[in-house]
Amino acid sequence: MFDDEHGDFHVVVNDEEQYSIWPAGRDVPAGWRPVGPPGPKADRLAFIDRTWTDLRPLSLRRQAAARREEA
Repeated sequence: MFDDEHGDFHVVVNDEEQYSIWPAGRDVPAGWRPVGPPGPKADRLAFIDRTWTDLRPLSLRRQAAARREEA
């Protein structure tokens, strides 16, 4: 399923703004939502590389921002 280099995949994101790929044509798991159209695996992984530049979960980024504002 995930090792299919020629299949189409969705980019999916969760509430913590963590990204992954998911095979097109399969139900997206609970807690995740598709981002953009499906496409070739390599293209979707490249999209994630360009988009997900801060790998910290959203809740941790918010905590760090709040600490900076308090300082």
